[in-house]
Amino acid sequence: MNKLAAVARGDYPADLVVKNARIVNLFTNTYETADVAVYGGTIAGIGEYGGRVEYDAGGRVLIPSFIDGHIHIEDTMMTPANFADLAALHGTGTVLADPHEIANALGMPGLRWLHKASENLPVTILYGAPSCVPASDFETPYRELGTVEVAEMFRTGMAHHLGEMMNFPAVIAGDPDAWAKILLAGKRALTGHAPAVSGKALNAYLSSGINSDHECTTLDEAKEKLSRGMWLMLREGSSFHDLAKLLPAAELCPSRCMAVSDDITATHLLNCGHMDEKLRIMLREGLDEFTALRMITLNPAEYFGLNAGAIAPGRQADFALLDVCALSEKSGVSEVWKAGRLVVKDGEVYGEEAEAPAVPLRRSKVTRLPKPEGLRVRATGDMMRVIGLVPGQAVTECRVMPPLVKEGYAVADVSRDLAKIVCLERHHDTGRYGAAFVQGLGLKRGAIASSVAHDAHNYIAAGLDDESICAALSALAQLGGGLVVVDDGKVAATLALPIGGLMSTLPAQEVSRKLASLEEAAHYLGSEEPHPFMTLSFLGLSVIPELRITDGGLFSVSEWRTVPVFVE
Repeated sequence: MNKLAAVARGDYPADLVVKNARIVNLFTNTYETADVAVYGGTIAGIGEYGGRVEYDAGGRVLIPSFIDGHIHIEDTMMTPANFADLAALHGTGTVLADPHEIANALGMPGLRWLHKASENLPVTILYGAPSCVPASDFETPYRELGTVEVAEMFRTGMAHHLGEMMNFPAVIAGDPDAWAKILLAGKRALTGHAPAVSGKALNAYLSSGINSDHECTTLDEAKEKLSRGMWLMLREGSSFHDLAKLLPAAELCPSRCMAVSDDITATHLLNCGHMDEKLRIMLREGLDEFTALRMITLNPAEYFGLNAGAIAPGRQADFALLDVCALSEKSGVSEVWKAGRLVVKDGEVYGEEAEAPAVPLRRSKVTRLPKPEGLRVRATGDMMRVIGLVPGQAVTECRVMPPLVKEGYAVADVSRDLAKIVCLERHHDTGRYGAAFVQGLGLKRGAIASSVAHDAHNYIAAGLDDESICAALSALAQLGGGLVVVDDGKVAATLALPIGGLMSTLPAQEVSRKLASLEEAAHYLGSEEPHPFMTLSFLGLSVIPELRITDGGLFSVSEWRTVPVFVE
């Protein structure tokens, strides 16, 4: 006897029945009050049912568990288990994660560890196969990942989809290696990364089959990509806030849009929430409640081919109860079920703790550190290129301005918010580094440094004097990776990240506490950035316009080459 069908018919008791629920129906955009019967982790039916376990919803709203269509778990600085516990508390059931951070820092051993560490958690974590390690040929990772590694991830089940194809110039140019990785994915979802790509270049990018993007920062860009058939992932993370301003584009075709996190901190998860925060933002901006919920449930499920995202017969029993009777009310998540198993109740995560695999502790052994005099940038002209921060966005600007010159060298300039920025290669101890200037960090003295530096994750530091920068880099080397603040020549705060220089084994609250201390120390140096370390971490990423710093020097994304600091 097919017991699932028997339960659906009402001829056999369900494992679980959630009774008297006000169910959100995302197929008809209506509410219906009924019971939900579950058998073997699958929703058997909606109607009137009895079961071995019955749970009275009391007329509260039952929604499908949230789905985050694009996130980098490493950027939370937590292990998958610690991240999953925190995300589950906010009603998240599934995340589609891109692990190219750990792939850059630890190679295939790191990816295998991450996959193993993500088993048997209250949140399903489905990984993409990193398509760009390194992000471009201008960054230096621990190991390059090619088609052999991508094929292995698909063959062994480590990868569910193709991770974001960041090397958009290679795709547009028809590069055989980039296209080979795309073809390896077969019919799996092909996630994209195409900041400011437009017109015929966008046509060329889309001709590869890649059909999503999370890098839109303007309404016109979002509308063009939507009109060309792309699925829009509207980013709302800790530092980059694009969701509210791009919602008008989503209203043009809401069935092909989703809200995603991309990069989010433990502190943000603790204080603001996860996908539930995105729901509140969309409702606050006036988006109707069913469309808003669909963008973080059914839409990502349909894009990624998941049997989840809605409360309907045959779907996986991933759902959450809210503490209200309508989505439009200010709500919180009270209970969460994963495949029919209660995993969250009364602010606690239930279930046996998953056994964590051994942590890969390949620490960076950086011995070839620069000396202060080695970081000096000789003034060879009247105008220099400066990385210009754009508040709340991942993109930067190329700002051309006269330098402040002392003894023939360009130096930081507090009066114009100019700090020196340095990227030091750490994976092979070559001693290679690039040095330039950045405007907008707000530092007035000292230095901050991090081994979280997208995407190759070399050491990156910014400061007002070369001695402080060198002290910060030295402290990173002693930690083997982490975050550092240097004030008055002394280390003022640190956070060790023993897993590839990216992640801590500490629980969320402790990671958040230490990160808060670091951010407070950075603010004491003058920075007004809400998340200075996350902002710093993106200044090395060579695939987001416009200027970046790599271990090879100052890099122009639009020109796709390393450029000198001084305009020739």
